[in-house]
Amino acid sequence: MKKWVLLCAATLLFAGFASAQDFPKAEVFGGYSFAHLGADGTSANFNGGSASGAYNLYPWLGIVGDFGGYHGDSSFGNANLYSYLFGPRISLRHGPITPFVQTLFGGAHASASEECDTARVHPEVGGCGSIGENSFAMTVGGGLDWNATPHIGVRLIQAEYFMTNFASVRENGARISTGVVFRF
Repeated sequence: MKKWVLLCAATLLFAGFASAQDFPKAEVFGGYSFAHLGADGTSANFNGGSASGAYNLYPWLGIVGDFGGYHGDSSFGNANLYSYLFGPRISLRHGPITPFVQTLFGGAHASASEECDTARVHPEVGGCGSIGENSFAMTVGGGLDWNATPHIGVRLIQAEYFMTNFASVRENGARISTGVVFRF
């Protein structure tokens, strides 16, 4: 009788582990992103794209690597912003909608350039040229994925607080993304 109880307990335990594998081990996202950053009364809007890869350790916990590239206009001229962020994601996987929250840390690189118009601006005085700088970056937020099939989803929205620290000035903003998620 003892052996049957142990066998049933072991079967239940292993069945629990087997059912816990009903989640994607990896997810890849790609889509459109809008970023807004501002500090000291100035702000800049950026349009671009972002891509992320997530490795899910458990149905509810994953590790994310997120990369974005954006273009916009700043007070200096044409600007590009690149972000590379990493961190944990917590997901609630029940039904066709998967809500998630994440906190990502990493860096950002911004570059801006303005062409010189020698008829208006004297290069020796300034007002033209290019600059570039690296910064710490962080996002905190979440989103909603619609699971169209077991392997393809649509990221309905991903909305995050987006913080950078270029030139030792803290810039607070937002990042909004939408796109397609592939699950493996």
